[in-house]
Amino acid sequence: MEPSMAIKNPSVLVFVNQYCHCVFFFFFFHFFTAEPKCKSGPVDLVFIIDGSRSVRAHEFETMRKFMIDIIHELNIGLEATRVGVVQYSSQVQNVFSLKAFSKPAQMVKAINEIIPLAQGTMTGLAIRYAMNVAFSAEEGARPNVPHVAVIVTDGRPQDRVAEVAAAARESGLEIYAIGVARADMTSLRAMASPPFEDHVFLVESFDLIHQFGLQFQDKLCGKVFLHLIYRPLLQSSHDPSEIFLIC
Repeated sequence: MEPSMAIKNPSVLVFVNQYCHCVFFFFFFHFFTAEPKCKSGPVDLVFIIDGSRSVRAHEFETMRKFMIDIIHELNIGLEATRVGVVQYSSQVQNVFSLKAFSKPAQMVKAINEIIPLAQGTMTGLAIRYAMNVAFSAEEGARPNVPHVAVIVTDGRPQDRVAEVAAAARESGLEIYAIGVARADMTSLRAMASPPFEDHVFLVESFDLIHQFGLQFQDKLCGKVFLHLIYRPLLQSSHDPSEIFLIC
């Protein structure tokens, strides 16, 4: 650090010392303790999964595991993260709504009982259902809480998705589009929220979706970390630029 950039204000130095210790201990406890949970703030999360006939039985099983692994990493609760699951094919099935369960074990049981619909691939229909029903107050969606939809599909939609996805995003949904194997990248980009590098993913095969799930968990937890770090700075009376000069 250049001498002219040194922090001389004693109160700022005290704040920096406390803040940098906070960052250090966050990383220490996040990576070196046994606590597995991503302590997220309130989020309404709905998985929208492709149950069309092109998804083979063993592939559907890996999709179940993908959802279950993520659920186990979230801080589930009616006042924390709520989770819902929608399956779609030529029709839409509400597996369970955001208000249905408050414990991971209940969600896992329901996910393990899903029977694939095994018909067509009406992704636009599923997005419309999510916007109008799954994320409605009647189904447990909360105001002033992030609404996140995670679409997992293996094929090209058999209906139009661009317009309905745009309407869903306009209504406040943040959409992640995860394509597996035969999925069409153009369609994924039409569904997802910008920026695409953060919301569009193409996984080579269902066998690799578990590995991707770990990356996706990190992305969700990374958002939580940034929220925890930047919020105290914004609420502080100190100049954040002073703090980052030393941290």
